[in-house]
Amino acid sequence: MSTTSRDERVARARAALAHAELRTGARSVLTPPPSQHVDPAAVLRLAGDPSGPASSAEPPASEGLVGLESPRPEPSATADVDVDADTMPTPRRTSLLTAERPALPVPDQLAEVLPDGLRRGATTAVLGSTSLVLTLLAHACSGGAWAAVVGQPTIGLLAAAQAGVALDRLALVPRPGTEAVGVLAALVDGVDVVVVGPDVMLGDADRRRLSARARERGAVLLPTVAWAGASTVLTVEHARWTGVGAGDGRLRTHSLRVSRTGRGSAAVPHAIDVTLPLSPGAAVRSDAARPVAEQAPERALRLVG
Repeated sequence: MSTTSRDERVARARAALAHAELRTGARSVLTPPPSQHVDPAAVLRLAGDPSGPASSAEPPASEGLVGLESPRPEPSATADVDVDADTMPTPRRTSLLTAERPALPVPDQLAEVLPDGLRRGATTAVLGSTSLVLTLLAHACSGGAWAAVVGQPTIGLLAAAQAGVALDRLALVPRPGTEAVGVLAALVDGVDVVVVGPDVMLGDADRRRLSARARERGAVLLPTVAWAGASTVLTVEHARWTGVGAGDGRLRTHSLRVSRTGRGSAAVPHAIDVTLPLSPGAAVRSDAARPVAEQAPERALRLVG
């Protein structure tokens, strides 16, 4: 029985990971220079993928497998030209999620405060309104993206569905407990949008590591609590519900005053007024969306009997 050396096992594991990255586009990968040819069949053969073309030959080291560092040739003692290691071509690291995939969409009414949408790899804090968080989730996931809500047990599935959130692509972790950091790290690895609620106990170092992981993985962090280092902070300053009359009706719309602060392009403060719902396909009857102040006149009570 032939034994596999440690280096061979490591090479196979790396090639299998590179093959998975090529299929899913879910990680940053190493791409060779344009002059270097990449043979996908070599990745399949080294990873042992049965769906790939069968071949008993081992892939040559010069094929430059994606995800593997191609070994540099040893300089020959008889070579006429000296080989400078600094001038040799090296693989370039590119992020498939943050550079090639577009930002997640937001409602047109919020374009003034989020002109670039929800940028992948960014941390956008939303403070003061669960309705606004659900609206952002609904639009962000309208194209098939997945979302997760961690540490926010008060969020309602009925409210999420009415806001337009696709429940079949929504994961809930109401109380992660002491494993909050590990749970969030795992979700950032595989979910497009991760909402971090107030029941998640994190330190500043944990927040910095999670933001860095989101930048690497191309996920969107959406904390609903203060988050040091957030690129954009949306704060609801004023809120008002409409639709309730004098003992009748129900809540129909939610008017918000949203202010934006942050870093970079969000460093200039800006505020807008929006009225929820803004989810795709949501409609509000014009005869039902009446302000609370516009109540019917009260009927005086009289003593009888």
